[in-house]
Amino acid sequence: MRIAVIGTGYVGLVAGTCFAESGNTVVCVDIDEKKVANLHKGKLPIYEPGLDEMVKHNVKEGRLTFTTDVDSAVKAGDIVFIAVGTPPGEDGSADLQYVLAAARSVGKAANGPKIIVDKSTVPVGTAEKVKAAAQGETEHPITVVSNPEFLKEGAAIDDFMKPDRVVIGSETEDARDTMHRLYEPFVHDNPNKIIHMDVKSAEITKYAANAMLATRISFMNEIANICERVGADVTKVRTGIGTDSRIGMPFLYAGCGYGGSCFPKDVQAIVKTAGQYGYDFKILQAVEEVNAKQKFLLFDKVMDHFDGDVAGKTFAVWGLAFKPRTDDMREAPAIYIINSLIEKGAKVKATDPEAIEQADFYIGDKGDALSYHEHPNETLEGADALLLVTEWSEFRNPDFDLIKTKLKSPVIFDGRNIFPKDDLEKRGFAYYPIGSAPTVHAKRPAHAS
Repeated sequence: MRIAVIGTGYVGLVAGTCFAESGNTVVCVDIDEKKVANLHKGKLPIYEPGLDEMVKHNVKEGRLTFTTDVDSAVKAGDIVFIAVGTPPGEDGSADLQYVLAAARSVGKAANGPKIIVDKSTVPVGTAEKVKAAAQGETEHPITVVSNPEFLKEGAAIDDFMKPDRVVIGSETEDARDTMHRLYEPFVHDNPNKIIHMDVKSAEITKYAANAMLATRISFMNEIANICERVGADVTKVRTGIGTDSRIGMPFLYAGCGYGGSCFPKDVQAIVKTAGQYGYDFKILQAVEEVNAKQKFLLFDKVMDHFDGDVAGKTFAVWGLAFKPRTDDMREAPAIYIINSLIEKGAKVKATDPEAIEQADFYIGDKGDALSYHEHPNETLEGADALLLVTEWSEFRNPDFDLIKTKLKSPVIFDGRNIFPKDDLEKRGFAYYPIGSAPTVHAKRPAHAS
């Protein structure tokens, strides 16, 4: 098929590339001339494992191209995917201005019937607005389909090429059949993975999925906070409940809060949508509140250990991205932790395998108070403690003897519970995990300098 994808952000670039990989002819459109120029050079705006190689391969084969010319891309496409941003407004609602602008562009360029696919995460009722916006610019028939994405950053290629399910919300048989044919190559092992439904149900499915996952995370963080108070171990509790087939293990890890482009934004958006329809979504309001507090938990532990005074101290921070295998810093806990430490007069030496460039944008210039380092060990020199914020595999099995010699004092704050607590206790570390008691070495003597 001939496909146009408007937007070359995370969703648009992954979707367009994967469609090209399955044999379609894809044109990805973006109004950012610099981004398009970089894509022509093979420089991607995001980090996603395997995407770079796949983009280069399909560009070489002539199946994938990039342009700033919306008009030509729409005219050449049978299907037009809208994959632009829907940032949260001040009230938490999804900002649809870019989606509707894209829809109008499709209408203006239409040279025949067009199927517009909402790939952006949009609230229920958006398809009707998109159709009105596009149809208002053309006499050619416009059909709008909802096709939410369910990609995990860090595993997006596998998720797209081998999906758990493909949700398609359509109102016409022609659109339904066209979308089914498009996705058949990705589900040849089980065609039943393509789930057809009405448009509004598809729109809300995306929000419901992310809201459920966010709820599991905040629930487990609440359990972790209780475990610390009563002397239990949240990792053991997780095993005890996660082995229940009705519950399962995924997204039951305690930590220092979730971030990224989806969970925070989507939880706020569905709460706002519910309110617009006269419903008070209390559970998700609590999920959001718990997560907001959890992002400061590691900072609170640091302040407690150092008796409320970190001025003049230096902290090594391992991990900046909101999760491993991505450079995404949106709503990352590291932002809140680093800013809080610096506001209290501390210095931070940070590292991340992929997100340093993004961190410079999201955290900003902090002068001498913040420095970035390529190698984790470089952050340890002269540091008073180590904070593990993102569970990159590179950080999971470090040389603890080396860490102990480089730190001024052997103190580790583990925001993802990836280090071996018993081993660190034997080595004499003060170790603060999430959801279980710190080691016996953790609290300094009151007279310590």
